[in-house]
Amino acid sequence: DWKEAILREAQGTLAQLQTDSLREPDVTDRASSETDWSIELRTRDRQRKLIAKIDAALRRIEEGEYGYCEVTGEPISLARLEARPIATMTVEAQERHERNEKVSRDE
Repeated sequence: DWKEAILREAQGTLAQLQTDSLREPDVTDRASSETDWSIELRTRDRQRKLIAKIDAALRRIEEGEYGYCEVTGEPISLARLEARPIATMTVEAQERHERNEKVSRDE
């Protein structure tokens, strides 16, 4: 359902892009419209990536691997899966991953 909702929103954005014109007569209005569309397109790009994660979660369900941490193999808590159904790591493993990522960026 989540994936279908994202795809419907994307179709709406595409339809809106095809009907709206960025040819605003006023330069300020045009800049504002371009900024709005830029934000909308970035949102759609993030959602495109989210669809890939949803598909991966569905594959893990089919393979019987859903709900287990890909790092530790431990079960992911139900509360975490309810909050983020695409989670692939336990909270602890995710925190370690993010700390390591931050250290790598700081170096």
